[in-house]
Amino acid sequence: MHARLLIDGEWVEADGGGRFDVCDPATGATVGSAAAGSEVDVRRAVDAAAAALPGWRATAAVDRSKILRRAAAVVRERAEQIAATMTAEQGKPLAESRGEVEYAASFFDWFAGEAERAYGQVVPAMNAANRVLVLPQPVGVAAAITPWNFPAALVARKLAPAMAAGCTSIVKPAEATPLTAAALLAAVTDAGTPPGVANLVTLADPRPFSAAIFADQRVRKVSFTGSTEVGKHLIRMSADQVKRVSLELGGHAPYVVFADADLDQAVDGIMASKFRNAGQTCVCANRVYVQRPVYEQVLAMLATRTAALTVGRGTEPGVEIGPLIDAKAVEKVDAHVRDAVDKGARLLAGGTRLTDGAFAEGSFYAPTVLDGISPEMRIWTEETFGPVAGVTAFDSEEEAIRLANDSVYGLSAYFHTRDYARLLRVAEQLEYGVVGANTGIISAANVPFGGMKESGYGREGGSLGIDEYLEHKYVLVADVSQTRR
Repeated sequence: MHARLLIDGEWVEADGGGRFDVCDPATGATVGSAAAGSEVDVRRAVDAAAAALPGWRATAAVDRSKILRRAAAVVRERAEQIAATMTAEQGKPLAESRGEVEYAASFFDWFAGEAERAYGQVVPAMNAANRVLVLPQPVGVAAAITPWNFPAALVARKLAPAMAAGCTSIVKPAEATPLTAAALLAAVTDAGTPPGVANLVTLADPRPFSAAIFADQRVRKVSFTGSTEVGKHLIRMSADQVKRVSLELGGHAPYVVFADADLDQAVDGIMASKFRNAGQTCVCANRVYVQRPVYEQVLAMLATRTAALTVGRGTEPGVEIGPLIDAKAVEKVDAHVRDAVDKGARLLAGGTRLTDGAFAEGSFYAPTVLDGISPEMRIWTEETFGPVAGVTAFDSEEEAIRLANDSVYGLSAYFHTRDYARLLRVAEQLEYGVVGANTGIISAANVPFGGMKESGYGREGGSLGIDEYLEHKYVLVADVSQTRR
C-alpha cells in the first residue's frame, strides 16, 4: 500500500520525492508508505483548490449533490479494501473498521441532501421600497486537518459538507494513517469530483502544512480535530488573517449511572463508550460515576465484562480490543494507571502492558477497571485515550452534576436514569456539547457534533454542519422606481 499526493485531480509524488513508512501498531511491521509532502506541495494544493473554486462554487447544488451520492456509493463498493487498510495502519478490529467506513459513507449521503437544502432567506424589509435577501455562499478554500483514530470518518465529516457548500478543500491526514485517507479520496475522485475540488497532502511532519495554509489568504477556513494544545496553537495562528476555524478538541467524558437506571443497559453503554477503538476516542467514557446504592453491583458487572474482552490483532476473528496507536500511547496509559494505584485506587481488571507472545512487537494494553478514583489522580483530569475505566461513587443528583461538570473539557457526557424528569434536568445542566441519555453511542451523520469549553467550537454533521462552510450575505435591494416618486 503506497499513497501519493492528490493535487488537481492527479496522483503525484512529493516535490522532493521523499516518502515515509506506515506501520501496523499490532506488529510494528511496515505496511506501506506515503509521499512526504512539503510546504511546496501544500502551496500547489492550495493553487489547485483556488483555481477550482469558481467552477465548483458555480456548480448547481443538485449537481454537487449527485457527486456526493456517487461518492457514498463508491466508498461502500470499496468498503472491504478501505476497512482492511484502516485496520492495517490504525489497528482497530476489522468489524469496527467496516462500521467506520459505513459511517464515513453516511456523511456523503447526508450532505448530498444538505447541498440541496442550503436555503437563503427573504426578510421583511423596514419599508415598502426595499427588499432584503440573505444569500448563503461558500466560504472559499477550506483546509481539513484530521486525526488518526477515525481516519476515514473524520475526513468524510469535513470534506462532505465543504463539497456540499461549494468549497474546495485540501485534506491533511494524520501521519500515522495516511493510507486510509488516500483510499477515501480515491473513491471521492472516482465518483466524478472535478479536479482541484478535493486535494490530499500527506506529510511526515505536520508543521509545514499549518505554516502554508495559515499564511495563504486564499484559505479562508480551517477545520481541525485533535488535541486541545494544538487547537489553541491554531487559534493563535488564525488571528493574523482572522481565518475562520472550527475545532473539535480533547474530551474527558463523565459517565453517570443513577440508582434507578437499568443496570444492564448502563453497563452495556459504558462498555460501548469506553472500549470502542481501545478507548482511543475523544468521546469515550473517562470518569464513571455510579450512585452509591448500586455502586458495588455496577462495579462487579463492569470488571467482569472488561476482564472477558478479547485483545489481539484487528484482523483476528473475535478480537474486541486492538493495539494502541504507538508505544508513546501505551506509556501514557500505563502512567495513568500506575499513578491512580499509587494514590489509592484499586485495580479490578487489567492494569498491565501486554508484551508476551503475539503481543511482543505491538502496542497493547490490557482493558482496565480502577475502583475509587479521586481528584488528585491524573485520570481524574487528564484524557487517558486508552482502555481504562476509572470508577467512583456519588450520593446525590446535585453531586453527580457537579462532578461531571468539574472539567475544562466539554465534548461529551453520558448518564442513565429511568426518571424522565431527571433525564431532562440532568441533560440541561451538563456542560457538554453532546449528551447521551441511556446510551453510550452518540455519533451519527445527521446530528450536530462538537464541544464546549476547551473542547472546541463549531459543529460537524447535522443541519448545522454545512453552516461551517457558508457565509450568509445580507443584500439590501432598493426599488429605484419607488425612491424617485
